[in-house]
Amino acid sequence: KTLFLHQGSSALGLGLMAERYDCHYCKESLFGKKYVLREENPYCVKCYKSLYSNTCEECKKPICCNSRDLSYKDRHWHDDCFHCFKCNRSLVDKPFSTKNEELLCTECYSNEYSSKCYECKKTIMPGEQSGMEHKGNSWHETCFTCQRCQQPIGTKSFIPKDNTNYCVPCFEKQFALQCVQCKKVHTHNVYTVYNTGTGCTG
Repeated sequence: KTLFLHQGSSALGLGLMAERYDCHYCKESLFGKKYVLREENPYCVKCYKSLYSNTCEECKKPICCNSRDLSYKDRHWHDDCFHCFKCNRSLVDKPFSTKNEELLCTECYSNEYSSKCYECKKTIMPGEQSGMEHKGNSWHETCFTCQRCQQPIGTKSFIPKDNTNYCVPCFEKQFALQCVQCKKVHTHNVYTVYNTGTGCTG
């Protein structure tokens, strides 16, 4: 929406003075007054405000022509009302998150709600790929590594042991039992003592 000031024919783009230029709703003359065009129809500021202005979520007042109407999921705010619920900093043209329908800057959201990486203890920022969650703990993708080879595990299988995690090849090399006859690795959670005097049971 844009405010115009009617000054005779110049606002209409006509070569001659129009007899009248009235508000489409209340029919009051707009000569020398500010007005708003909506679907090519002129409205005085008062009528536009009552008919079409959205209500600000923060101050509950109409968002009139002299302020930008900022919207998010069918909710609307004045420029000056679009701020973080916690620290009150402006969120205009800045990234933000929501929690319980409250607007939060990324810093406040992280401090209040984001998980902490189990390895580096730093915050896992909103939208950042955590990589892994296991038994209530979270890791950055680059922090979720094998205890032995220190390579990121990613989405591959892993085996936890003594509050650390191992990729399957490293766990087999370091901990798994090997059959003395067939040399195959046994990776069962419960290890069994095999009788090496008999044939291999696999």
